[in-house]
Amino acid sequence: MSWQEVLIVAFTDKCVLTIKLGPVLILLLVLVPLIYYMLKRGTKRFPQWQTVEAEVKLGGIGKVKIRPSYEDVQVAHKAWVELATRKAGLPFDEENDVIVEIYDSWYELFKEMRNLAKQIPAEKVRASRDTRELIRILVEALNKGLRPHLTRWQAKFRRWYVAELKKYPDKSPQEIQKEYPEYRELVNDLRNVNEQLVQYTALIKRIAYGGEAQ
Repeated sequence: MSWQEVLIVAFTDKCVLTIKLGPVLILLLVLVPLIYYMLKRGTKRFPQWQTVEAEVKLGGIGKVKIRPSYEDVQVAHKAWVELATRKAGLPFDEENDVIVEIYDSWYELFKEMRNLAKQIPAEKVRASRDTRELIRILVEALNKGLRPHLTRWQAKFRRWYVAELKKYPDKSPQEIQKEYPEYRELVNDLRNVNEQLVQYTALIKRIAYGGEAQ
């Protein structure tokens, strides 16, 4: 039997049906299940994650549509951990939160999110629109979401707050910060950014772990 012969069906002199499989068919019968198994294994290891869509208010990021890869999910997971374990990703509590601690948290978040964006290989960025979209929402959350509030308020509030701490050492930080001349305007702006950050944190969680919008 030659390689060109795939399947031979014939009757012998005694009218007995005989079936012979050619080498190519035998090879296919072996390879097809093997390839199927390897593809299934690869899908489990590197699954096709569902597309995530959202409208993000933070920094005017706007519409987001991303189908993350395995690497994108890893970055989103790290970003969510940074957000969820800091004051930045939690609702603002006017009675108990200390504003300078929130600003410190934002500062640390800036550093970590920048590092995460820089860890993504350049070739991956060039090859994937979804990866570029992930980097966009990481960077714009900082530059357009947090930076405007910090630029407007942080320096002058900190300078005032440090001076007041020295003048009134017996007062709590929460009591002192409420005496800031522009306190209500600052807090309203801070609360607005914080609420958008909480929404943004939920989006990053969806990219990392899937699921529907909260």
